[in-house]
Amino acid sequence: KSCIKKKYGQDACNVGDEGGFAPSVQDNTEALDVLMEAIEKSGHKEKVKIGTDVAASEFYNKDTQKYDLDFKAPSGSADDMKKSPDEMIAYYQGWLEKYPLLCSIEDPFDQDDWEAYSKFQAAVGDSVQIVGDDLLVTNPKRIAKALEVKACNALLLKVNQIGSITEAVEAAQ
Repeated sequence: KSCIKKKYGQDACNVGDEGGFAPSVQDNTEALDVLMEAIEKSGHKEKVKIGTDVAASEFYNKDTQKYDLDFKAPSGSADDMKKSPDEMIAYYQGWLEKYPLLCSIEDPFDQDDWEAYSKFQAAVGDSVQIVGDDLLVTNPKRIAKALEVKACNALLLKVNQIGSITEAVEAAQ
């Protein structure tokens, strides 16, 4: 809390709907920088790991096949903020180098970008958990395809995604 208050002011320490702080970060690595600083200052660096839910389907443009890292900018985003799947892989690899506590990345690509998932899994999947939530949606057919193309190494199993406990058990098997 003190790291956020120091950088963003008291108002940024108000708790959001889901129980977390919501400071006005200006770029995509700033939150990880603040989080790393807070973990180090708290003395818990040896006890904590970081997982992030990128939710990349939210900022993927199917027409351009690019990921727009500044999609919320009111005036539109600069071209250098629009990344190809290969550029996103390099971007995430930069995160993994800079933030050694980062051990899990959920939904790093669009829910139908199987090729990018497979490339990323091949590049870093032996050392990082790559969670397919939007990719797999607890659907046995999508899970089978993910296993076939080696798209990710973790499943977020949600009964409410597939519809019934029976279907969720089938998805898990």
